[in-house]
Amino acid sequence: MAETSNTQHVLKSQANWNALYFYQKSDVIYQLAFAFCDRFIHLYKDRTRDQVIQAARSCKQNIVEGLADGVASTEMQLKLLNVARASLKELREDFEDYIKSRHLQFFVSGEPRYADMLNYCRYHNRLSDYEPSFAQWTDEQMCNYAITLCHFIDRMMMSFLKKLEQEFITEGGIKERMHRARTGYRQQQDERLKQLEAELPRLKQALAEAQAEAAKWKAAFEDLKQRALKMYYEKEEEIKRLKELLGEENL
Repeated sequence: MAETSNTQHVLKSQANWNALYFYQKSDVIYQLAFAFCDRFIHLYKDRTRDQVIQAARSCKQNIVEGLADGVASTEMQLKLLNVARASLKELREDFEDYIKSRHLQFFVSGEPRYADMLNYCRYHNRLSDYEPSFAQWTDEQMCNYAITLCHFIDRMMMSFLKKLEQEFITEGGIKERMHRARTGYRQQQDERLKQLEAELPRLKQALAEAQAEAAKWKAAFEDLKQRALKMYYEKEEEIKRLKELLGEENL
């Protein structure tokens, strides 16, 4: 049976995370963190290096995994995206600690560099927008840009989580969708069965009428056939007699 417009679906549509701004920025923050550690944190003497890179990676990868799991489980999607936010907060704290421990400066509101940084991070999402600067920025600049990106990602993810929360409230999780889908399918089958059962007496009546009409036409055909055969045999006998008569006259 063809799928109707009110068919319930168990699986949700796959989100295209590459098109989401917070994912794009999370890719930037991971590459920025990697470049920052490569330039400013010693490979062997500071354990912060691994923590920073892993926190940035955890943010990005849990976004991907959460959105992928969202096809089946809204609950798992919410959990993994919140794990991504937790990793993001850890990463932001590491960059803030770096500024404090090295006695560097936070860019603050009212400064031209703060306004430029804020506008740039707000309207630029792709890695290609930032990557050329990774080798040029000072550690102070990289930290401030990283912190700002973390704030933007967190705000965007919170908005996205609020949307998912509302969807979960109105649509429920996979078990509820499975129940609705199964119940909806059974209801469709029941409705179709009732429709067929209601049509059956009419179809039986139509069939009986067609059979009666066919019997009447069959009887008429047999009658016509017999009359035609009778006429044929009569004509055949007449032809035979005429031939015999003509044969006698020729003798």
